[in-house]
Amino acid sequence: MGKLTVLALRAVLVMLLTGSAFVQAVMVPLLAGDFDDADAALASVRTPVIVIVVLGVVAAQVVLVCVWRLVTMVRRGTVFSLGAFRYVYVVIGAFVAAAFLVFALAAVLAPGEAVAPGIVLLLCGVVVAILGVALVVLVLRMLLAQAVARDIEAARMRAELAEVI
Repeated sequence: MGKLTVLALRAVLVMLLTGSAFVQAVMVPLLAGDFDDADAALASVRTPVIVIVVLGVVAAQVVLVCVWRLVTMVRRGTVFSLGAFRYVYVVIGAFVAAAFLVFALAAVLAPGEAVAPGIVLLLCGVVVAILGVALVVLVLRMLLAQAVARDIEAARMRAELAEVI
């Protein structure tokens, strides 16, 4: 991976982390204030929705930090090592947690007439999409496992060849 690519990806990651911190610091309190002005049906779900939003932002931040670490490993040439799996597992877990959070949001908003049933159905579709992304990352983890195994095998063969020579 070239230096320009790494720099561009890190710039995007910094912008996303800054944006997520802005959401936590500014937008969540504004959202909480909007619930105070809402009707009684929405006011009853204020706390669960706020908690779900904050935890969702945290899940996104975890993914961004893990991607940063993986990019660092790629830049150093150490991504094909067993240490990379730790970050990939955390990314998969964060996506699964995000899917559960969106499902919880749909479950919180489903009862009553405050939110249209179509919105709840759309949230359930988002759950499926997030789980699909988690499965894609799982497949990429399997590819990483194959690459690590081949790298280890190549190192073993190089060592044997060095002994022969």
